Amino acid sequence: MKYTVQASQRTPALIIYLIDISASMNLLMEGRRRIDIVHDALSLAVRQMVFRSTKGNRLTPRYRIALLAYSDEVYDMLGGVKGIDEVALLGKLPDLTPKRFSDSAKAFAQAEKILKAELPDMQDCPAPLICHMTDGVTTGEDPEPIVKRIMAMGVEDGNVLVENIFISDHVLEEPIHEPRRWRGINGETMLKEGAGLKLREMSSVLPESYREMLAEADYQLAPGALMLLPGNCAELVSIGFQMSAATPVR
Repeated sequence: MKYTVQASQRTPALIIYLIDISASMNLLMEGRRRIDIVHDALSLAVRQMVFRSTKGNRLTPRYRIALLAYSDEVYDMLGGVKGIDEVALLGKLPDLTPKRFSDSAKAFAQAEKILKAELPDMQDCPAPLICHMTDGVTTGEDPEPIVKRIMAMGVEDGNVLVENIFISDHVLEEPIHEPRRWRGINGETMLKEGAGLKLREMSSVLPESYREMLAEADYQLAPGALMLLPGNCAELVSIGFQMSAATPVR
């Protein structure tokens, strides 16, 4: 399991985004609502996928994405899994409107259903990735058992990857002053917040192929870093979504 299969029209990468739209996403970060920063960062990641899927003036569907927003219910924002060419035709991503609670277990359960339907037809494709963004403790059931089942699923390229972007100022003991020089979180990193510890247990190790792609963008994550980003500034949130789109492409 090397996570080296390249995304192509014949073997597209599947990325499932799970976005927390609980009421706390209305809180401000750097003078803007958290939900607006997340929407912009996700939109940038989609534009990068479009760029990486374009050769000449032709856009080939090297990525397929699903976008699930969740509160106390789960909302399928794209109406199923869509090719990046179909998403590009939308012009912009649907608006994300904060609601009330934060039931991440329901969101991961919906992602598990998608994977069960998709995996039989994508054994030659890159390992799928779930990118989960949240800013707080889940208000529903413990999602970890579902996430562990998901992380045990996979294709020949590797098990399903799970990435977590955790918007919080209280995860690390020291602030990150230079995101591009940051080495990442590993299993030994001291974390202050219980929710951060939970998310670490639900985060995959960053594959070397992804790490190399991020290094090309001048991000210096260390070997063995986990796919767990403490989103305490807009740039770190953006790095998290860029990580989700770092599948090698042909």
